[in-house]
Amino acid sequence: MSRLSGIRSIMEDIAAAGRDTGGSEWLNLSPGNPSHIPEVVAAWNRLTQEALDDRFIESSTRYGPSRGTTGLVEAVVEYFNLTYGWSIGAENVVVGPGSQMLSFIATTLFTGPDADGVVQPLVLPRLPDYTGYQGLSLDPGGIVGLDPLIVREDRHSFHYAVDTEALVRQSRMGMMLLSNPANPTGSSVDAGELKALIETAEQRDVPLVVDHAYGEPFPGVVQTRLAPVLHSHVINLFTLSKAGLPGERIAFAIGPAELIDPMVSFIANSALHAPQLLQAAVERSLTTRLIDTLTTQHIKPYYKSKRAMAEELLTATLPDSLDWRLHSSDGGMFCWLSVDHDWFDDLELYELLKRKRMFIVPGRHFFAEPLTTPFLRTHGRRCIRLSLSADEWAVAEGIDRLGEALEELRASTRTGE
Repeated sequence: MSRLSGIRSIMEDIAAAGRDTGGSEWLNLSPGNPSHIPEVVAAWNRLTQEALDDRFIESSTRYGPSRGTTGLVEAVVEYFNLTYGWSIGAENVVVGPGSQMLSFIATTLFTGPDADGVVQPLVLPRLPDYTGYQGLSLDPGGIVGLDPLIVREDRHSFHYAVDTEALVRQSRMGMMLLSNPANPTGSSVDAGELKALIETAEQRDVPLVVDHAYGEPFPGVVQTRLAPVLHSHVINLFTLSKAGLPGERIAFAIGPAELIDPMVSFIANSALHAPQLLQAAVERSLTTRLIDTLTTQHIKPYYKSKRAMAEELLTATLPDSLDWRLHSSDGGMFCWLSVDHDWFDDLELYELLKRKRMFIVPGRHFFAEPLTTPFLRTHGRRCIRLSLSADEWAVAEGIDRLGEALEELRASTRTGE
């Protein structure tokens, strides 16, 4: 917690680039910020203004309940009961300042030294996964990542699968956590993988935390294969970040009361409660079902179209003679690329692209440290993430510069330069 993760350190480079006024425009294909979709921006602007007009005194000039405002908690209960046929109550919900903080709370509560002083770690069962998870544990050796299985598809595509046998072999475990659909790949677990994860959670009597930041029911950035599951060992996280409010840090967890209650206490003892004015805006989006309209009519089609454009450009631009593969996905804010050659290194490509005034994210930052297994020493350093949040012209130009950089990197290795 006292040092920057790899991807956060890239922010220093981007800040420096922002102060550089010479030369051509920088292309930033690294961020996780959602695109500014006009209809989505306008809707949140209006909802926030309504909350400011109607709820300012009760929301911003008073402390509130640590579980979340009564209005938002009730709206969450009604929305999910109607959408999925659940029968949850307020005791199953906690609102927090972002899903990353809720992940940290759960990790702090459910992992760490046991009665014998043996650390029961946070297990990331499907790497690569969100880089922010790597700073969640306060205990040395408190995070364990499991290498995935690689499933090759056609000439330039592949996907990862959960290694369920490695999951069974994992001897120590305090909690499991995964994003679904995943950041950075956009992949979703299938029914068999989810069944194996839940069975493991039951057998070990640990929570399985599923972060739905990109999936159902909103923002639908990636089409998931499965709806969220209500289970005695599952905590589901939902956030408004990718639905257009990343800066407001509003998220909520749904799960069994015996797991949610200590999370409420943690918030009470640390932050008191999440920001309340925007809770009122989110409440309105749920009660009116406007969030569904934004998801189905604007957010989901936007990213599906952007992804299709990027796939076409990558196929047309990247050298066919290279063994590059794009992780398959239905939509998503990112493209996850593997370049399977001994001469390729993600950090070398990052530095080369910086010289071309462009940012990407080296793939190693999405795998858990230390990168010492044979898999991570090779594949973990042969991947990159491209963001699709930029304007279409920037994505197109960025892919052109990527193709040039790959050719230069291959040529320099061959000549020994």
